[in-house]
Amino acid sequence: MADPTSIAALLAQGGRDDVAIAAPEREPLTYGGLREQVARTGEALGKAGIGAGDRVAIVLPNGPEMATAFLGVAAHATAAPLNPAYRADEFAFYLDDLGARALILEAGADGAAVEAARRVGVPIVGLTPTQGAGAGTFSLDIPAGAAARGADDGAREAHDVDGRDDAALVLHTSGTTSRPKIVPLSGANLCASARNISGWLSLEPGERCLNIMPLFHIHGLMAGVLASLDAGGTVICTPGFNALRFFAWLDETAPTWVTAVPTMHQAILARAPRNREVVARRRLRLLRSSSSSLPAPVMGELEAAFDAPVIESYGMTEASHQMTSNPLPPAERRPGGVGIAAGPEVAIMDEAGALQAPGTEGEVVIRGPNVTHGYENNPEANAAAFAGGWFRTGDQGVIDAAGYLTLTGRLKEIINRGGEKIAPREVDDVLMTHQAVAQAVAFAVPHQKLGEDVAAVIVLREGAEAGERELRAFVAESLADFKVPRTI
Repeated sequence: MADPTSIAALLAQGGRDDVAIAAPEREPLTYGGLREQVARTGEALGKAGIGAGDRVAIVLPNGPEMATAFLGVAAHATAAPLNPAYRADEFAFYLDDLGARALILEAGADGAAVEAARRVGVPIVGLTPTQGAGAGTFSLDIPAGAAARGADDGAREAHDVDGRDDAALVLHTSGTTSRPKIVPLSGANLCASARNISGWLSLEPGERCLNIMPLFHIHGLMAGVLASLDAGGTVICTPGFNALRFFAWLDETAPTWVTAVPTMHQAILARAPRNREVVARRRLRLLRSSSSSLPAPVMGELEAAFDAPVIESYGMTEASHQMTSNPLPPAERRPGGVGIAAGPEVAIMDEAGALQAPGTEGEVVIRGPNVTHGYENNPEANAAAFAGGWFRTGDQGVIDAAGYLTLTGRLKEIINRGGEKIAPREVDDVLMTHQAVAQAVAFAVPHQKLGEDVAAVIVLREGAEAGERELRAFVAESLADFKVPRTI
């Protein structure tokens, strides 16, 4: 079978009666049932005039409905998953920036996302899980007039990148300015990345991935969901990471592998000694780590605790996640490194745009079918990000003669807090709106578990007073908790 280039084609690969979606304490959903759910979602959206190129924001808790809603929207329109932890101002910005035609929420939901949708005039679509059906089965209640926010208001213009309107997924990524950039990823990008990951990990139809990653994040969507489905395997959708429940889920759902960020792995590792019986009973074939650097000692301790290889991968949103990865045994895995090219071509480039010989430090660059065509409506960012057909990652590293990449730093200013990316300027701008603050600069500080955390230095206006607690609470009114400086 030819490699799929659309979500519908990817989902067509699984056996009709094989389990596609599972969840703790829920009935499983087969591939046949998943394909029917995806078709019903497309039909419901179509009746509201929503189709290819139209942006549909999704704000749902982690779980099977989030996974199937993403698949249903991405197969027929453009999915735009958003972090449920955002404040109303953040939701309003993202909905407006995307030109969203609709927002999918749990039926009867209230809160910041509802407030923001009403503020910017985005119709709210209620999602109701179908009782007694397979995990991830739902119906949509699309209000009358949902199609009123149409192409004529200029939102459609925002969908094109160099004339293309084929995005299946759009995500915002923080830049070095206060305005996040929109990354459109086509169905072909997503399918190429899913095939890269499933092939790299040798996933097969019997594989079961325990997904504890958030499904508004490229890591969870690609490695957890799409790579599993590309292989004809099962993705087990949890309510999100919970170290206290992880081993119970492991025992109940019997996965063959798990993918997570280093902070999650460290929390799991801390509880592994008291759960040795479960670990022995439910042997994992592998543990995968990505989205930030895994300390070498943690990798060794994880492998000892689970008697399974830990595969560290290096990814980013613009690459539809995976770029390099340590290989499966018996090939060499290098703790502290991010492995070899695992899908796209990977090279090192100097400031002038010349590719470098092995052993030379420079900027990591990539190219391949999983890489975005470019940021949306941002020619300045695209001019800086692309050179001779290569995408500049902003990361600094060195590739040795055997092709193994070691990251040595970051050229961009982004703070990587356990896989959550934060633009310092975004924090600066909020602090600067406080009446007592004259100047503010946010920056990364080392953190033992997260890798980096947010800190800020401020200068108060003459005669003004403000304490650290007050300022942190002020920032928390506008930004999600993970963006609030730990120290001011």
